[in-house]
Amino acid sequence: MSTGKVTILGCGSAKPTKTTSPSGQWVELCDKSFLVDCGEGVLLTMQKLGLHTSRLYNIFISHLHGDHCFGLIGLLTTLGMLKRTQPMHIYAQPDLERLLTPLLEYHANDRLYDIIFHPINPRKHAVIFEDRTVSVETIPLKHGVPTCGFLFKETHRIQKEDGSFERVTRKRFAYCADTMYSEKILPIIEGVDTLYHESTFLESMGARSKEVKHSTAAQAATIAQKAHAGKLILGHYSARVEDHGLFLDEAKPIFENTFLAEENLIFDI
Repeated sequence: MSTGKVTILGCGSAKPTKTTSPSGQWVELCDKSFLVDCGEGVLLTMQKLGLHTSRLYNIFISHLHGDHCFGLIGLLTTLGMLKRTQPMHIYAQPDLERLLTPLLEYHANDRLYDIIFHPINPRKHAVIFEDRTVSVETIPLKHGVPTCGFLFKETHRIQKEDGSFERVTRKRFAYCADTMYSEKILPIIEGVDTLYHESTFLESMGARSKEVKHSTAAQAATIAQKAHAGKLILGHYSARVEDHGLFLDEAKPIFENTFLAEENLIFDI
């Protein structure tokens, strides 16, 4: 049976609060585990939830703002302490390798496992990972630095009557991290089962939203509605908004099947 789920490890924006840590999600599809973004606190949440890093082989980083990658060095050095031997693959723009390498040489030079960096172009829509049952594509986004989202697809090879094979897509999950409202992503995410779209601000904070190139909850809901998504998960909340229910109040009139990301919550894809 087709299965998949997303666990919220962090759902806040740049400033941690008493209830939110920076971004991170654990995606499970076809019995495989993927980490998407790794802000501060992500490793602690993973440990609290009993998520097994021994099953993690691929990490995807949307962009290089600290709240999406500052947790990486802690995770990677901890894996070294655990005597991990399996390689870890990291998909991100090329600068991440340049920034992480001296830290790894200083803090984790005795690790037993290889870290393999896969440079991606966040401005280009492309398949960056593919095996027999899962593929991952980049979703170019509009933010203050080069940023992309990720489209996870559950795919299977089906044999046709003539003996040839075709790939059939089942579950699809789109992760749209920091971004302004952009309808250019609609053809990529059309009809996704589950869409995570940042909703840093409320409509009353629209001027600030444009200034720092983020989205409002209403804009996220509009994208979900126009993409004919199955459901929408909101997240990346501004620390200025303590009542997250206000994001839901703005989004639901536009897209009814909207949910709030909260740490430790698990959503079916």
